[in-house]
Amino acid sequence: MRWTWWIAVLAGLVTLVSIGDDRRLSLVQAEAGPGREIPTQGNDHLQSPGSPHAPYNSIPPTSGPHVPWLARWGVHPIQIPWEVQVHNLEDGGVIIHYRCAQPCPETVSALEAIVARYSTQVILTPEPLLSSLIAVTAWGRIDTMDVVDESAIRRFIDAYRGLDHHPKTEVPAMP
Repeated sequence: MRWTWWIAVLAGLVTLVSIGDDRRLSLVQAEAGPGREIPTQGNDHLQSPGSPHAPYNSIPPTSGPHVPWLARWGVHPIQIPWEVQVHNLEDGGVIIHYRCAQPCPETVSALEAIVARYSTQVILTPEPLLSSLIAVTAWGRIDTMDVVDESAIRRFIDAYRGLDHHPKTEVPAMP
């Protein structure tokens, strides 16, 4: 009976070490990954996109207050409210934003083709406040460019798509 207890303890320790290794690996990948890091602003929930909150620390936002629902994955011809976008990022999404001073159907078509390669967790949306032609965002990350660089965009998507950023709940200690 005593050996059963030791096996349970050993299995628990192996699990904890494994979880720690996965988290460290994710952090190392994010630190060394494409784009630049933006300090995260938490995961507070809002009642609606119009609810007051502190300003986002990047345009477009990469974390912070958000509503409890998601935009559908895929192409959006009109801008998605930032408070909705941020929830998509929290759920492991990557968003490609573009700003065309005048109609730019070639740019939009090229970006739509990139988004079409992914069935979920990638969005394309216009963003009139960009200072560059394109910005690609993930939770706490952003990359900007003035031309469509498909390989850079796909590297960014592949590095961050699917990484969940909901607050982790504490696992109770074994008695």
